[in-house]
Amino acid sequence: MAAIETAPLRARCEGGGTPRPDQWGIDSEYGTLRDVLLGSPEGFRWLGEENAQYSALVRESLRLGRRFDRTAALAQHAEMVAAYRDAGVEVHLLEGVEELAYGVYARDSSFMTPWGAVICQMASPRRRGEYATTLRFYLEHDIPIYDLVSAGNFEGGDFNMLEPGCVLVGYTGGRGEEVAARQVAGWVEAEGIEVMYAPIDEFYVHIDLMVCMLAPKLAAVCLDTTPDPIVAWLRGKGIEIIESSFRETMGLGCNVVALGNDRVLSTSFATELNAKMRAHGLHVYDPCVDQFLWAGGGVHCMAQALRRDPA
Repeated sequence: MAAIETAPLRARCEGGGTPRPDQWGIDSEYGTLRDVLLGSPEGFRWLGEENAQYSALVRESLRLGRRFDRTAALAQHAEMVAAYRDAGVEVHLLEGVEELAYGVYARDSSFMTPWGAVICQMASPRRRGEYATTLRFYLEHDIPIYDLVSAGNFEGGDFNMLEPGCVLVGYTGGRGEEVAARQVAGWVEAEGIEVMYAPIDEFYVHIDLMVCMLAPKLAAVCLDTTPDPIVAWLRGKGIEIIESSFRETMGLGCNVVALGNDRVLSTSFATELNAKMRAHGLHVYDPCVDQFLWAGGGVHCMAQALRRDPA
């Protein structure tokens, strides 16, 4: 394999043809997960009103009078980590930084491609500093930086590497802007990847709220929220859909992580979806992570796949 010899912090070759690193990267959302990046729970706390403007889920928690419980949050995070380790996944943690309360949602600040990681540009002023801990992690572990988003706001939950050669790129105009989505899409299109754009209402935050792969040709999808052209595109690719209800989707129940070999990390909240996945023959881990769901992020939001087996 050719060595990656490009500008610092940009492994991407202009016009495509970027070599793939030997150890790191993903070509799907369902290849067997070997390494995952999680945020440390040490600095996690609910930001409250200053974060509510970015998430309908946070506004709902505030309206219902839910309260942050640090002891519960630490225990729930540990239960999630134990599920990954039981599945044979190597867990890596970002540095916990007190002023980066939502750094635990590691999917937002970066995303992984077949050619290395992309550092995102985040919308919330309270979260923009997360690029620093994320970038340091990649550099310290010799993980190539494919490129850095520069055209506008774009977060990792809007980049969904559905299967080899095919990516779903979402945007809302808020946390993900069309101009930045098209910048990212242009990079991967030059590498020969098919891109399907998924413009969604800002109410839904990211496309991984409503579409997550479970296994080859199998996805959890909320049909009530996912635009019809996206559903038709998925079905046109022969992807079978396990439907997630609107209620569970809005509680981040559809925001799951495929672990490979017919295993999925879900949550105890998503009882209906979990039952459907088990009936389909999937092994489902379902830790309780309510403290994180109520703050606006699910298990997929909390996880950045670093290495998956080729699909």
